[in-house]
Amino acid sequence: MRRVLTVAAATAALLLPGGPLPEAEAGSALPGPGRWSAREAESFWTADRMASAVPMTPGSAAAATDPGTGQDFDGIPVVGRMFVMKGGGAYFCTASVVSSPGRNLVLSAAHCLLGTDARQVAFVPLYTAQTPQPYGMFPVVRDTAGRSRVWIDPRYKSLGPDKGATLDVAFAQVGPDADGFPVEDVVGGNRLVTGAGYAHPRVSLIGYPASAARPRLCVNRTTRFTSTDPGIPGSFLRIDCTGYPGGTSGGPFLTRYDKDTETGDVVGVIGGWKTGGDTADTSYSSYFGQDVKALYEKAVAGAGTG
Repeated sequence: MRRVLTVAAATAALLLPGGPLPEAEAGSALPGPGRWSAREAESFWTADRMASAVPMTPGSAAAATDPGTGQDFDGIPVVGRMFVMKGGGAYFCTASVVSSPGRNLVLSAAHCLLGTDARQVAFVPLYTAQTPQPYGMFPVVRDTAGRSRVWIDPRYKSLGPDKGATLDVAFAQVGPDADGFPVEDVVGGNRLVTGAGYAHPRVSLIGYPASAARPRLCVNRTTRFTSTDPGIPGSFLRIDCTGYPGGTSGGPFLTRYDKDTETGDVVGVIGGWKTGGDTADTSYSSYFGQDVKALYEKAVAGAGTG
């Protein structure tokens, strides 16, 4: 599987089950439960530590040239890296801001944020090696018990990344930056779209490859892929885009990209079948249907207005 941890045996993360849809639960309860501010995140996630993080996996987005050919680009503010400490290592996946009433939600893949020992979790919009924090840092909120507020369908945790591949989606609540601004006020947010089908004529795929100093962009069409492997059942969005190895998990599939606002409609994230695919040149996403809509609504209710 292309997007499996390269240093640990399992993907790091933080979410928690409970109820028909999960209640937020934590990575780990550190001293001073509930404390994890933007200034603390910035102090912990130095430029060197962010640069040392390895993939966490089991111009303009409208400016791509040849369909299906990935290329490094300067990125867009609404997409960035999600940094996580797990065990003794620093890891990352790709994540993006999704519009919500609280203006405080980010979207990634469930396999990036699944586990009980993740800590110091923070989202960094438009991270690049040259400019690590162009828009600051947004810590994933902890509740009063010190548990990170991440929402994943509990069936994904119980079934695992193969049997539960159609549920490989996660939402996380992030706190304000060091100046007190919510993430969506700072960088904007993509619109979550569910029930839009599998085939889209033009999708911008953005992710952070492990070996690249900048994010990667590709524009191509998506098709429906139905697995014939009984161990990984279900249908998924499929896109042929070159150069999306470890680190790109959680990267958004964007339709109707607006180059002026640098946002679009998010209809998928890299994940799902074989946690995103078994080669770097074809990527997959769980289908955004009623399950994802219900999960988003649960996250919106839980995250409130910040």
